Amino acid sequence: MAMASLSSLNSLPMQPPSRKLIDSPSPPTSLNFGSSGNLKPIVISGDPPTFVSAPGRRIVAVGDLHGDLAKARGALELAGVLSSDGQDTWTGQETVLVQLGDILDRGEDEIAILSLLRSLQIQAKEYGGAVFQVNGNHETMNVEGDFRYVDSGAFDECSDFLEYLDDCGHNWEDAFESWSEVSESWKEERKTSQSSWGPWNLVKRQKGVIARSILLRPGGPLASELARHPVVLKVDDWVFCHGGLLPHHVTYGIEKINSEVSKWMINVNEDEGDESQIPFIATRGYDSVVWNRLYSRDTSDLEDHHIEQIQSVLDTTLQVVGAKAMVVGHTPQTTGVNCKYNCSIWRVDVGMSSGVLDSRPEVLEIRGNKTRVIRSESDSFSELQAADYI
Repeated sequence: MAMASLSSLNSLPMQPPSRKLIDSPSPPTSLNFGSSGNLKPIVISGDPPTFVSAPGRRIVAVGDLHGDLAKARGALELAGVLSSDGQDTWTGQETVLVQLGDILDRGEDEIAILSLLRSLQIQAKEYGGAVFQVNGNHETMNVEGDFRYVDSGAFDECSDFLEYLDDCGHNWEDAFESWSEVSESWKEERKTSQSSWGPWNLVKRQKGVIARSILLRPGGPLASELARHPVVLKVDDWVFCHGGLLPHHVTYGIEKINSEVSKWMINVNEDEGDESQIPFIATRGYDSVVWNRLYSRDTSDLEDHHIEQIQSVLDTTLQVVGAKAMVVGHTPQTTGVNCKYNCSIWRVDVGMSSGVLDSRPEVLEIRGNKTRVIRSESDSFSELQAADYI
């Protein structure tokens, strides 16, 4: 997808409305996550979650995972929220984990990663912590039926998971939550029994495509699972999204955007069969929420006035949404997790998946106004002090 054209910025609304938040947040949908200490409970508003109050919590942000379960586990262990003993135990206590989307495509363990995050979400709640995901462009592409970037092993995983779901008596919750524990044995058994007979491989591939279509079509069980997650999430005064939020997105309403994407994924308008129900502002076009790369591009090739223009758009967006900084994924950062524009934007996609850059995991930690990038190298715990925010 091409980078956003700078000339298009002139058409964006630059003057913020009188209120910081365009949305009137829905009543809280979850109040008490339990707390092992003296922290106030986490309060969530919106369905899917859109506004989160998490007083005093440590927040960690993890970028794109693209079907690489080993790297996903490595990133979560690095973040201090996953045990290293192979038991997939939540170790983050009251931490809030936010994953920035693009779990699907380019790797073969997509459902296993989604399953792992669901398990951690359930465990974290018991300790007063929380796990959130935001959907990225590869999630929305797959729900649209765009399978261009699907790894062959991911088609196989879809076939295996449908069989496992059948073994579980079609109990979705049981099958989905336990898949991360059993997926490896299913994969090993499949690879051991694979036939080299060419026509059979073609049949197997067709079976995988059909399985994926069943799972991910609007209204399908996996699409409905993705519908539980937002496209835009605001935790305290930090806003998280996959590509990037622009002023006209906030004017449209971030809770409205989340609701529209969710309804499209669960296919609430199934009887109408209306293609126009696909939420364009969130999922399609270079400046949609999940595709926007305006804040993530390398600034070394930009003129000063272009940088100033992008800074102005970012500042306006943050002012309107009532946030001090934004965290995005989507565009791999060859230099690792970093911030730009006076540290009002953090880019956390490091291309860690073996299907992308196969880089070492890195995560962003937020504690109040202090941030640090946690890397796997021994000297990685260098703190990056964010600017003083208004």
